[in-house]
Amino acid sequence: GQLSILQEKIDHLERLLAENNEIISNIRDSVINLSESVKDGQKNPEAINFSQGSVSELFPSASVLFAIDSEDCLFASKSGNHGSGVQMLDVYDILPFDNPDGGVWKQGFDITYNDNEWDNEPLQVFVVPHSHNDPGWLKTFDDYFRDQTQHILNNMVIKLQEDNRRKFIWSEISYFSKWWDGIDSQKKDAVKRLIKDGQFEIVTGGWVMSDEASPHYFALIDQLIEGHQWLEKNLGVKPKSGWAIDPFGHSPTMAYLLKRTGFSNMLIQRVHYSVKKHFATQKTLEFFWRQNWDLGSSTDILCHMMPFYSYDVPHTCGPDPKICCQFDFKRLPGGRVSCPWRVPPEAIHAGNVQHRAWIVLDQYRKKSKLFRTKVVLAPLGDDFRYAESSEWDQQYQNYQKLFDYMNSRPEWHVKAQFGTLSDYFEALRKESNLGEKSSNSFFPVLSGDFFTYADRDHHYWSGYFTSRPFYKRLDRVMESYIRAAEILYSLALVQSSKSEKMSVFPSVNNYKLLTEARRNLGLFQHHDAITGTAKDWVVVDYGTRLFHSIMNLKKVIIDSAHILVLKDKNAYSYDASTPFLKMDDVQASQDSLPHKTVIKLTLQPR
Repeated sequence: GQLSILQEKIDHLERLLAENNEIISNIRDSVINLSESVKDGQKNPEAINFSQGSVSELFPSASVLFAIDSEDCLFASKSGNHGSGVQMLDVYDILPFDNPDGGVWKQGFDITYNDNEWDNEPLQVFVVPHSHNDPGWLKTFDDYFRDQTQHILNNMVIKLQEDNRRKFIWSEISYFSKWWDGIDSQKKDAVKRLIKDGQFEIVTGGWVMSDEASPHYFALIDQLIEGHQWLEKNLGVKPKSGWAIDPFGHSPTMAYLLKRTGFSNMLIQRVHYSVKKHFATQKTLEFFWRQNWDLGSSTDILCHMMPFYSYDVPHTCGPDPKICCQFDFKRLPGGRVSCPWRVPPEAIHAGNVQHRAWIVLDQYRKKSKLFRTKVVLAPLGDDFRYAESSEWDQQYQNYQKLFDYMNSRPEWHVKAQFGTLSDYFEALRKESNLGEKSSNSFFPVLSGDFFTYADRDHHYWSGYFTSRPFYKRLDRVMESYIRAAEILYSLALVQSSKSEKMSVFPSVNNYKLLTEARRNLGLFQHHDAITGTAKDWVVVDYGTRLFHSIMNLKKVIIDSAHILVLKDKNAYSYDASTPFLKMDDVQASQDSLPHKTVIKLTLQPR
């Protein structure tokens, strides 16, 4: 009887849906007819101003539908959208996803401008030096640190102090904390000074630059907490701008988490080239990213989308990679890297500075035409850059000569300088009169996500959603263990202090194991780890870290459960060699499946 009632309800719903579809198609036809009649110049004021009343006369059963829709329209106008809202599902509907050749900017279009566009308001250029350090990819985390990362950070301290106009940003705290543990107090003081003076900025400040498709939100938050607590404790700083140049597609969940972390700004890079081109034509590459379910503006965060193919220097100064490559001074003749476009950079000197400054300014101007303000962001870096002292000199000295020359020509109407990410966003907010709290309609409001990513042709980055499923599962298993261990440990800590067993309960050692486990879990959220895009031996390194931490977490769970299950707490004694309890499953190695523990019952009670 209940089944037949259910079936009737389903039939009724299907009929309602069919009616709704018919109503919507009727409305769509009316709107199309209306817009055509407007185009023909036969403006019928009654038709154009058709109100909810006249619609419900046309379609009586549509009144409920329209009551909802008029609410939505009301919300759109109240929330500062003013017709400039962007919904990604609509964008995906209108884009043909074709792949025409755009000229020098292969995936875009020719950009033109008039020389006098900056006469009243000069162009502000922020060149932001950065080094993208993957915590494991082609090498393991430790190998990268030994060979490259430690040298980058050591040079950073020396080279930024040579000239207070120099700037640098850093994001991966997994590496930074490892480096910090090995440096002397003099270097530590220098770093704090550089941060205070605004020369050095920590961006995002997570344990890693996490993937945004494969992780569970629990792990995303956990690696942010781990990074932010480390920064708070060791440097007394709180990051305020997000920097995600390498995850393969971007999720609104990350935007939400960063907003809740207290961030005002964020930057993303790997977005489908067709979407980038569309946004560039509409000048919507900078927007307030809002959650789909947010009926106000409480989740808005200002987001900058990089317009070109990559985050390397050839694709960041402007639309022409052949020209931008000539301003990556690590590629000067005689070095290990060169420009694939066969035109090398030239060192800047008095004889060529005018010509070279004009060429790069042309790129900055063209790039600025894709945005709504006269403030330009030009990142300057690539993977594991600035490892050698010579590269710092090549980049910073040549760029400073270009800046000095540009800034000395008032008729060029430009102010160029090194900057951090927050320097750029501060200038952007000032330029667009954005108060800290207001979602001004100067920038559009966008809702939705940026999956699935293609960097060119039909190269869709979707394989990593499911690749190496064994390790993706191991990640989830470890998350559940870490949560259980943290809760039981916290309760056990309270019990041990109540029953005066603090000296017996191994709290300090277990706390270290918990911290290490959180850091190993955090490391695995990296966009080349949980994704499965690292080399085989690197994956084994990640797997080994997860496996060891799972074993350690089991130990924390056993130790904590031990004191909690005892009725008589005074009987509690701890012996590391003979655990009081056993876990219900055992895993022999990082690449083996767990098997259940079998309890054999005998006549002996146990």
